[in-house]
Amino acid sequence: MRAGSLDRVIQFQQRTTGLDLYGAPIDVWTAFATMRAQKLENATSDRESDRGDTTDNVITFRMRWIDVTLDNRVSYQDQAFKIMTIKEIGRRVGLDVVCERVGP
Repeated sequence: MRAGSLDRVIQFQQRTTGLDLYGAPIDVWTAFATMRAQKLENATSDRESDRGDTTDNVITFRMRWIDVTLDNRVSYQDQAFKIMTIKEIGRRVGLDVVCERVGP
């Protein structure tokens, strides 16, 4: 994996529990790794779901190996992406992470 092709900066986040202003527990996302990645694919698809017609934004990132799970999420350009698929490249050499945008 050539370092020159890793031209994007992404952040991995994990869900943690924090407290709001009233002391009630809430779920918050905390960054645990910032790394460089290559954006392989950027696709959108229109489909019909329970909410009506929706547009899904799917991005595939290639990066050096890091220990992540499907419970984590990716932050890229101030947008949150849910990790859909993790494909290992070689033996702990790199990862292809397929993400779907969440939120508005």
